[in-house]
Order: sequence, then C-alpha cells, then structure tokens
Amino acid sequence: MALYGARGKRWTMTERGKAALWRDRTNLKIGPSQIRWDGNALVIDVDEVGAVLPLPVRGRIRLIPEVLGQRRFRLDPQGRHVWEPLAPRARVEVSFAQPDISWAGQGYLDANHGSEPLEDGFADWQWSRAHLANGETAVIYEGRLADGGGFGMALRIGRDGNAEVVEMPAPVQLGSTLWRMDRLTRADAGHEARLRATWEDTPFYSRSTLSTRMFGEDVTAVHESLSLHRLRSPVVQWMLPWRMPRRL
Repeated sequence: MALYGARGKRWTMTERGKAALWRDRTNLKIGPSQIRWDGNALVIDVDEVGAVLPLPVRGRIRLIPEVLGQRRFRLDPQGRHVWEPLAPRARVEVSFAQPDISWAGQGYLDANHGSEPLEDGFADWQWSRAHLANGETAVIYEGRLADGGGFGMALRIGRDGNAEVVEMPAPVQLGSTLWRMDRLTRADAGHEARLRATWEDTPFYSRSTLSTRMFGEDVTAVHESLSLHRLRSPVVQWMLPWRMPRRL
C-alpha cells in the first residue's frame, strides 16, 4: 500500500505467515486487512502500520471496473510468468482516516503471477500505462529475461476489454533516479517524455508519473522501472525488512 498526498505519505508492505490468511469465493483477508468483491466494486479495507516510520495506515479503497480485461499474457516463452490487466480502466474512490486523504478518479488494476520468484525469471523491466481520450488504455511492457532474452509489447485496450497488440512506439531515455536506476519509456516518434514526479526511488524500483505522447495523444502516464539484478544483491536483501517487515 502506497499513499502520496500533501497531507502525508505512507508505505506498508508487510509480509505475513500462513496463519494470517483466510479466503473464500469473494473475500481475501491477510492479517487485519481484507479485500472483498461486493458484486459491483472491489472493496479494500486497509488496517496496517507503515514502514520505515511506524505510522498507522487505515482506510478504504473502492475500485469500480469500467472495463474488464479479456486477455492474459505470458511474459516468458515457458509461461512461468503471466500478466493480466484485470480492469484496464476503473473508477477509484479513496477514503483514509490515517492519513487524512480522500479523493476519487480514474484508476487501473492488473496482476502478475508465476511459478517461480520474479528474480529467477527477469533481469529488469519497464512498464507504463496511460488512459486515452476515447476510453482506451495504452500499456507498454518490456524488459530483459534472466537468460538475456528480451520481451516487450505495446497494447491498446478498448472499451470492450479486448487488447490489440500494436507497434511499439519509439524508445525514450528518462533521467536516472537518485539511486542511479535507469528508466526507459516509449513515445511517438519525434516526441519526448517529461518526468512530472518520482513517487518511489529505491535501490531496485522506481515509480514515476510522466507527460508524454502516445498514439497521437498527449497523455499523463504512470511508469515503473524494476531491476531484479539489484533486488538479488545481498545489500538490498539486508535492507528489505526495513521496508517489508515480517509478522509471522
């Protein structure tokens, strides 16, 4: 859970043991937090403690899908890693008491799952998502596999949820992060992408927002860069529990 706002920033990504898990057809509970499908919206009740500062993170998120994805995608030839844009376009309502943050707007929901750890399958990846004016969603997903091979796709996901694979826009090198993470994105040929803000800047991961041009439109995009080589580093592994504490 990551929250950003003028009234406060919170991060919580607690790892919990098997005994903290409970689920049925429409509910998933992990520790004091839970997710449930109420027939219209995905309701997420968060009751956590942040890291590194142990500040409370309590509130509710409602995600109401406007578009439901119709496809899932293999990211590697063996199919060990699968990515699925579940709700490429959605309305999101956020109401938190701690910190005091409330808003509503456009959002997105996807999922990755696989049969091995991410760092066993990938060296790095770059991902970005933008909503287009006609109700479509543009997604760029590319990177390098652990064996040195590459993968990449550019998608235009329509209002019916069908994803059309289109030609990859031109590469654009973004400025590196304070941790010297390289960031690559895509934009229409002849156009640049401009960093608007960097929300997360860590030794192996960054999340940013961009102003760019995709498929003939000026858009605001969410972008992430992930280095799995850096994640495997013993120094990073030593640092992880400070941001991802374990509660067995």
